[in-house]
Amino acid sequence: MKITVFTNNQPRHIALIEALSDIADEVFAIQECSTVFPGEIADFFQKSEIMQKYFAHVISAEEQVFGDVRFLPKNVRSISIKSEDLSMVPLEKFGPALSSDYYIVFGSSFIKGPLIDFLVDNSAINIHMGVSPYYRGSSCNFWALYDGNPDLVGATIHMLSRGLDSGGILFHAMPEKGKHDPFVFGMNAVRAAHESVVKAIKAGTLFSSEPLAQDSSDEIRYTRNSEFTDEIAAEYLKIKLSPAGLEEKLNCSSKHLLYNHHELG
Repeated sequence: MKITVFTNNQPRHIALIEALSDIADEVFAIQECSTVFPGEIADFFQKSEIMQKYFAHVISAEEQVFGDVRFLPKNVRSISIKSEDLSMVPLEKFGPALSSDYYIVFGSSFIKGPLIDFLVDNSAINIHMGVSPYYRGSSCNFWALYDGNPDLVGATIHMLSRGLDSGGILFHAMPEKGKHDPFVFGMNAVRAAHESVVKAIKAGTLFSSEPLAQDSSDEIRYTRNSEFTDEIAAEYLKIKLSPAGLEEKLNCSSKHLLYNHHELG
């Protein structure tokens, strides 16, 4: 079996590549590269004292759940390009990566042009870190926590579409409830997504159910990177739930997901 994944270069993205390499004969990884020191180096987010403080929590949680940056497994062939360059690469340059059994998008830039046409035509899936249709766009799990909705921290595995995070939903993947630091809780949602996708591919059940169309009327937030400012980051660090507070909030939730989901546990 061959799998192609369009992803990024952070430890959580490397972890998905590794997990896929455990069940595939060959993995083609197209990695868009961004800084591994967000907050210290301006990239998607500006460089500032508060961003350094916020992303120190993110980096610590990611390292706790996924380890550090590292080399890829032997059965992985990779291409590294600058973030946002993906749609500019001529289709033919991807060569054998376009002859796989499965196509997965996780953490790439917004895909356009001939590449999105190819991926949609070949039933690619997207791992969206956020529970669609409630939260769409960027940093969705942050905004769910910011809004006081930790029960809507999770991942949506859906069919890739030409619109952002709008494809038919296959299932949700949710982190295990309990006393967790909110930053670690968010990373556990990523791990739940990885595990559920790998399990479904291995079992041959990834496409066993009909994708469920998203109802836009359920949307709570649609967010962009530009909305995550110093002021928002500082406010969040002041109101951040404790592990006990997070567990209490989850246990008291009365919300119910509209879609089938897998819970990490």
